[in-house]
Amino acid sequence: MWSVIVHGGAREISPWDEEANQSGVLAAAGVAARALATSKSAVDACEAGVLALEDDPTFNAGTGAVLTGDGVPELDAALMDGATLDIGAVAALIGYRNPIRAARAILWEETVLLVGSGATRLAQSLNLDAALDFKPAIGDNGHDTVGAIARDGAGNFAVGVSTGGLAGTRAGRVGDSPLPGCGYYADNSIGAVCLSGDGERIARTLLAGRVMYALENGASPQRAADAGLLYLMRVGGEAGIIVMNRAGETGIAHNTSHFAVALQTEHVARAQLKMQQS
Repeated sequence: MWSVIVHGGAREISPWDEEANQSGVLAAAGVAARALATSKSAVDACEAGVLALEDDPTFNAGTGAVLTGDGVPELDAALMDGATLDIGAVAALIGYRNPIRAARAILWEETVLLVGSGATRLAQSLNLDAALDFKPAIGDNGHDTVGAIARDGAGNFAVGVSTGGLAGTRAGRVGDSPLPGCGYYADNSIGAVCLSGDGERIARTLLAGRVMYALENGASPQRAADAGLLYLMRVGGEAGIIVMNRAGETGIAHNTSHFAVALQTEHVARAQLKMQQS
C-alpha cells in the first residue's frame, strides 16, 4: 500500500493564514498521491509534493523564500532514496525557485551536497526556472521548512525537504534541511523521517538519525517522534517531525504552536489534514 505525508513547516500560523496553509499542504499531498497512484516511484512522489510547496508562496521554500541579511534568498533542498541510500542536496542556491529539482539531478551521483556557486552552476546547466520575483512567505514564517515522505507500492521510501532559510541571517548560513541524519533520512529497512525547526539545534543533536534509531529498535512512529522532541530539549529549540515506518504507519510530533500536515493513503479518497496546536 502506498502512502504519503507532507508538512508545510513547524511554526506559528495566524488565524488568517490557516486556510492557505491547509489548502497548500492538502494540494501537495494530492500531487504526490497522484504520482504514487499512477505507479511512479516514491522519489518521484516526494519531488512532486515538495515542488508543489515550493511553488506556493504561502510557505518558506522556493517562491516563498525569505531574504538573508544581504537581501537575497538562499535556498536549500534535499532528496533521499530509501532503496539505495542515495542523496542529492543543494544549499545556498541563489536565483532559482525550485532547488528540489537541482537536488533530484544529482540524486544518484557520487556527490551528495553542492553549495553556493556549485549549486548555482548546476541549476544553470539544468536550465531551471530563475526566480526573479520572490514573494516572502505569508505571515511570520520563523524557522520554516517543507517536506514530504512517500512509500510507493513496491515498498520503497523516499524523503524530500526544501527551505528558504532564516530571515535576516548571515549570508551562507545552512541549517539542518540539506544535511542527512539531521533534517531527514530514509531507509527501506526502517522507514523515513522529515523535520522542520531550529536548524542549528536539530543539527547538533542529529535528530533525524535519532528518530530512525528509535524506529529501528522497535518504537512506533509516534513514540519515535515524541522521543526525538524529548531529546531536542537538551539543547532547547523548536521542531516538528513527521515519521513513517515500513508498514506505512505514521507519527507526527511538534513543540511549536502549529504544524501543517497532510496525509494520503491508497485507501483514503482525499488527504486528511491536521493543524495541531500544542
